[in-house]
Amino acid sequence: MRVFVTGGTGLIGSAVVAELLGNGHTVLALARSDASALAAEKAGAEAIRGGLGDLDVLRAGAARADGVIHLAFSHDFSSAEAVARAVAEESAALAAMGEELVGSDRPLVTVSGTPYVPGRASTEADPVSTDGPVGGRGRAVTAILELASRGVRSTAVRLPRTVHNEGTGGFAGLLTDIARRSGVSGYPGDGTQRWPAVHALDAAVLLRLALEEAPAGTSWHAVADEGDPVRDIATVIGRRLGLPVESVPTETYGPLGPIFSADQPSSSTHTRQTLGWQPRHVGLLEDLENIQP
Repeated sequence: MRVFVTGGTGLIGSAVVAELLGNGHTVLALARSDASALAAEKAGAEAIRGGLGDLDVLRAGAARADGVIHLAFSHDFSSAEAVARAVAEESAALAAMGEELVGSDRPLVTVSGTPYVPGRASTEADPVSTDGPVGGRGRAVTAILELASRGVRSTAVRLPRTVHNEGTGGFAGLLTDIARRSGVSGYPGDGTQRWPAVHALDAAVLLRLALEEAPAGTSWHAVADEGDPVRDIATVIGRRLGLPVESVPTETYGPLGPIFSADQPSSSTHTRQTLGWQPRHVGLLEDLENIQP
């Protein structure tokens, strides 16, 4: 397939582009800067200049492709307003690409987070949240899955709170950044809340499988570690950075505080059994040992 990829030069996207090219696909990669375009071309993709706000560029990219994988998202979590702007931009981008594919039976793979379910690990059958700081992403993904009734093979790969590679990425990466700035490797509450995780190279395989095989209207979980206690994550970060490890106020994490404080383990049993996906790379705690002091 010729695949249009948004976010193709990020931590996850670069792994996805390599996975696609390594399995016989060609890639058109959205690139919002000269540096991103050079990175995409160096990886073997054709760069298409533009950002998520350039809806005509997104429509044109989708029109040229046999399938779309959407990964791009602004990671400005500095305020509730910044998060809302990022969600609104992504929602408009997804709607534009989805409409371009209506009636074509071409695949559109998008991503969301794994759901939060009180008292147990979430599964692929659980609905994504449409409330809270990033609830708009859930609404946008739900709308894309509904395009299955309009001739789009739309699917969603739900990513865990941390997608990691070489000690960086995801919410664990945010904890590391905050620790460097504050001088404390902190965690909210008592730190027993669990975060699921996956290595970026394993997530890339699942995104390819969803593109190639997943039926329309389905959701899948890219979860390798069902849930690592946040205190354990902070402990590794603190040891690697030589910083004290302690509980800090939830407000430390701004608009993401409620998410950081929630116990949110997740299962990928159905995904593994149905698509034959099997994570093969190191887990989060081992990968965090790659953090450089």
